[in-house]
Amino acid sequence: MEHLLTHAEQPVQVRSARRASRTWPRWLRYSLPGSWVALLFACLAFTPSLLPRSGPFQGFVSGLSAAMGYGLGCLGAWLWREFADRPARTPRKLAWQGFFATALVALTGALLLGWHWQHRLRELMGMPSPGRAGYLLAPFVAAAFFFLLVAMGRGLRAVFRALATRLSRHIGPRAARATSGLAVVVITALVASGVLWDGLIATADRTLAVQDLMTDEGVVQPRTALRSGGPGSSIPWESLGREGRNFIGRGPSVDDLSRFHGTAVKEPIRAYAGYASAPDAEARAAVAVDDLERAGGFDREYLLVVTTTGSGWVVPESVDAFEYLARGDSAIVAMQYSHLWSWLSVLVDQDRARESGRALFDEVYERWSRRPPARRPKLLVFGESLGSYGGETAFSGERDLANRADGVLFVGPPNFNTLYRAFTDHRDAGSPEVEPVYRSGRIVRFSRRPGSDIPPASEPWGDSRVLYLLHPSDPITWWSPRLLVHRPDWLREPRGADVLGQMVWIPFVTFWQVTADLPLGMEVPAGYGHVYTGEHVDGWVALLRPEGWSADQTARLRQLLLARDASNRG
Repeated sequence: MEHLLTHAEQPVQVRSARRASRTWPRWLRYSLPGSWVALLFACLAFTPSLLPRSGPFQGFVSGLSAAMGYGLGCLGAWLWREFADRPARTPRKLAWQGFFATALVALTGALLLGWHWQHRLRELMGMPSPGRAGYLLAPFVAAAFFFLLVAMGRGLRAVFRALATRLSRHIGPRAARATSGLAVVVITALVASGVLWDGLIATADRTLAVQDLMTDEGVVQPRTALRSGGPGSSIPWESLGREGRNFIGRGPSVDDLSRFHGTAVKEPIRAYAGYASAPDAEARAAVAVDDLERAGGFDREYLLVVTTTGSGWVVPESVDAFEYLARGDSAIVAMQYSHLWSWLSVLVDQDRARESGRALFDEVYERWSRRPPARRPKLLVFGESLGSYGGETAFSGERDLANRADGVLFVGPPNFNTLYRAFTDHRDAGSPEVEPVYRSGRIVRFSRRPGSDIPPASEPWGDSRVLYLLHPSDPITWWSPRLLVHRPDWLREPRGADVLGQMVWIPFVTFWQVTADLPLGMEVPAGYGHVYTGEHVDGWVALLRPEGWSADQTARLRQLLLARDASNRG
């Protein structure tokens, strides 16, 4: 009888709970299972990633993770109810009180641990400790982003329900729900990946293209015929773009090189084609190599082909180091393929980087191979970040790299680089992903600190050398969609020296954390993240092996470039 009475009273209790829930505005009503998973994801987002973060930025990452967790929690609860054939139940007040009490304790603990880990990470990289006051903003920023993203999700759900209601007037309710769900998913995907995403990228490209009209202070049109945009050059100075003008208008002078070496040197040659110099990649490659040939680039001892990053940036420390080591008896050619920032180009400009890198190297190689072997300069290739991806596309593998180039330096390669992935995935047994050994290092080698011995130091390294420089804390190198559901070797094996041991792989969360690290890659000191300043010197020494070069000269040149980089940042 008691059981029957309770069962009879149940609808009244449910209706009473539902009336109580209506005292809250609709936008403040949340699923309890979804909220628990959101809390878990928000706390996990405070675990350390690769690079230090400010309080507000940590809040953004935590809010994004919480919204993702809320969606997964709601989906899981719905699936359980469908399989159990049970309706949704309104949580009791006590259940919500327990959640809020747990959330207060858990978020406080996560915030304190997060600040501790950020302090240790900054200490590891020689950066100032994060301010406590600024870090306290993290929960508020996280809450704001969480509410915003959940509201957007509910907006999509409202569209789904409205569409299903209209369709149910003409077809069955199940067919209406299925059709409306499919329509919402397809339209959202098209808008996000097509109209919205493409529109944002196009807008960013147009906005950043305006920077190509600017010229940095101190950069002037060259008076020498050995540079593009100078006397006798067919490439207009105005067409080079901002980064092209920086590359052409800067660099060590003959006097700088002479002072460093204490002897007479040659004036280096630099050729460059900007985005506006020609209508497409092949045409830009042709005009750049035409200008290189006009200036006598094929008559120098060393010829370097550079695939630029993002907005046409040529890494100044690398090309400067190359010219110092070559004593000015060198020529460098590069061209621009985009206007976007480097980290954004990694996500959206892969096709243009591949087309540009292949077009430029093929154009150079065709003219280089026509010359008698005795009159060919040593041919080298350089690419950093997405530039390494473009540089790789001109080659089919290890032997092709050795056969068609005398030396290759790739720095901070993105995880999706075809050759980099092949070399890493098929590395010798026992070598870690953060510093792999491929086929005993006979041609291709990897180093996280090129100033020391490059492994395997005991094995012979041929005359044609390929060297990859990478940092364990570089998000460009480790970012991959596979992080969503796959634990990578670099988090399974012992961590690199610049990665905290407390960083662990967490499904979904780690992917968004490393994604958030991408724009921070250049905001850390040299030797960490995506900043390789000073290490290019050691890389070029290992590849060029200049006669009479000493360890003291390496140290002097490294300090010179580090000081210049610090001055430019300041």
